[in-house]
Amino acid sequence: MFAQVIVDVAHSQVDKIFEYSCPDDLRTGCRVKVPFGGRIVEGFVIGVSQNCSFPPERVKPVAEVFDELPALVPECFSLAERISSRFRVPKAASLRLFLPSEMRRGTVREAFKKYVTLSGVQATFQKNANKQREAAEFLSDKDEYEYIALCEKFGAGAVNALIKKGVVCVEKRRVNRNPLGGAERSEELKKLTAAQADAIENIENSQKTVHLLHGVTGSGKTEIYLNIIAREIEKGKTAIFLVPEISLTPQMLSQLRARFKGEAAILHSGLSAGEKFDEWWRLRSGEAKIAIGARSAVFAPLENIGAIIVDEEHDSSYVSETAPRYSTIEVAKLRAEYNNCKLILGSATPSVESYQSAIDGKFNLITLTERINKKPLPEIIIADMRKEVKRGNNSAFSAALREELDSTLKSGNQAIIFLNRRGYAQTVICRDCGYVAKCENCDVSLTYHSEENCLKCHYCGAKYRMLTACPDCGGKRVHYGGTGTQRAAADLKALFPRARIIRMDNDTVSGKDGHYGILRQFAAKEADILVGTQMIAKGHDFPAVTLVGILDADMSLHFSDYRSGERTFQLITQVSGRSGRADDKGKVVLQTYCPENYILRYAVNYDYTGFFGNEMQVRKATGFPPFSLICRIMVTSENAETAVETLKKVYFATEELRQAHPDEFIFLNRMHSPIKKIQKKYRYQVLMRLNTYSLLEKIYDIAVKNSSQNCLAYVEENPSNLS
Repeated sequence: MFAQVIVDVAHSQVDKIFEYSCPDDLRTGCRVKVPFGGRIVEGFVIGVSQNCSFPPERVKPVAEVFDELPALVPECFSLAERISSRFRVPKAASLRLFLPSEMRRGTVREAFKKYVTLSGVQATFQKNANKQREAAEFLSDKDEYEYIALCEKFGAGAVNALIKKGVVCVEKRRVNRNPLGGAERSEELKKLTAAQADAIENIENSQKTVHLLHGVTGSGKTEIYLNIIAREIEKGKTAIFLVPEISLTPQMLSQLRARFKGEAAILHSGLSAGEKFDEWWRLRSGEAKIAIGARSAVFAPLENIGAIIVDEEHDSSYVSETAPRYSTIEVAKLRAEYNNCKLILGSATPSVESYQSAIDGKFNLITLTERINKKPLPEIIIADMRKEVKRGNNSAFSAALREELDSTLKSGNQAIIFLNRRGYAQTVICRDCGYVAKCENCDVSLTYHSEENCLKCHYCGAKYRMLTACPDCGGKRVHYGGTGTQRAAADLKALFPRARIIRMDNDTVSGKDGHYGILRQFAAKEADILVGTQMIAKGHDFPAVTLVGILDADMSLHFSDYRSGERTFQLITQVSGRSGRADDKGKVVLQTYCPENYILRYAVNYDYTGFFGNEMQVRKATGFPPFSLICRIMVTSENAETAVETLKKVYFATEELRQAHPDEFIFLNRMHSPIKKIQKKYRYQVLMRLNTYSLLEKIYDIAVKNSSQNCLAYVEENPSNLS
């Protein structure tokens, strides 16, 4: 027999099928080790046949077979082929998406535990063998006991002596490493409201593949998801449930496990290598039937999928920023088509592209306009920070927010303070000469972190000593500019000394349980105020939260990005929705320096349709997506001259394409990227706007042709971040 193998080397020169002789029982989808270019490399078996393209004596044998059960399901090859073709990456790079990285490298294996039981063999003990005697007596009323625990209790010498005498039997058994641990609660499916039941029937009866569930915050979208999953599991099918933030995953997993017990498995980058390996194999073996996780979970090794759910579908984290630069929703559509299953996109603030597709009839639109408890959406109070400054208030908190916080704390309720900027101060500036502390590796200012008394780069992670004097002029007047979550929490503690305040941002969440621990603490009312970045803005349900404070609400409006208005509306709506989700009425204090901005006015009234209509008019008039395609070829290199030379080649090739197809181009130019250097790499871009997608393949060809080991050139479509 002969195996057709894709070697796990992501390079265009070896992006083809290689043939090896193999055992008769080798199956398509298995991982193997094969001789390749004088070394042994891993590969993926994409086919097995009795025939070979070369003389059999010239064909080398497979060196090792990894899997009894093929790691890759048949769908993987179809999907990998489309991803490879779509994003111009080697097939090996596409196939890697379907496997945990540690599993590919062979650095993780199954976990085993040893259990001991009495064998029934009688033994005599010497007078001084007290520990052996005690261990045997201890086991006499137990069915089994863990070997390591028994050794800790009576000593390894005594236990091993019992094993040697045949008094004790040892059994080695595979165990799964539980990502959450602890006991799981039990929960039945809740009684649906009429609106929820109608939404489910609408989805079930529609002939469309993609369904857009547009429901206000607190309208019960999660319960709809869980009911749809339950229906598919009853049919013997599987499901994928995607959330945008790792911080949301444990909370959602606990709900899924409460409903579906061990049939739910978690996949995300925060797991240990062993946990990820075990959860992945539980899905592949069929032990678990529901995959939940962030973006990468769209590649879960499930077969016979009945439903794919993408919660908070508008979130930019669903777009990969590393090759292949795929859109999760695009991949989910491919999997939905392959499995002939439902794809449900849910959001209180859908992306304008998704909503337009629903209006055009491409997606099935389901709308939920009320919260399940029939309570009104929280009242949003606008605090004009310009007036606060005029009144002499230079703090981060308006008088209105302080008053509402005081009232909330006195009533025994909880508050959330949202600020999408971590650290203590955004910039450190010399007031004498204007020097701004910047990262040596990146063209960005450093953020001051008070707890470590250091400066950090939020792009490359570099740390620097805090300045005691300006390195340029020697001046001592060092100023902290801009408030971050650290400073906000410290200032709140000064304002409300008796309040229990916790913070949730990338500096406070460590380890796989970091997010879950903070959220569990807040949910148990062990804290009064939660201060955090956008990881607290969506998906969470805290019944005691009756106040949300939004600091610098208009900050995202000032980004040089055509999506800035949309993102601001989404963020305000999402974080406002954390308030008043139970019996008590919720309030939101929205602090801004430009209260007259139309985006904020739509957000205050929760007027998504009004916002959408206005936004589409603006985009149509300016020729931005979905009325065009923004495309850029990024050029990055550690050598500035190499980057510039590659940029010229890319630009001239694109200019030739424009001259050949002038009607397709709205705009074309070359320039520095807004952030000129990240992680020691200089960044340039060729930016274009196109009328259609028809030239996309040729643009990818230009990038691939000019990319090299010393200078990377890659394409981004409608990039979620233009910096």
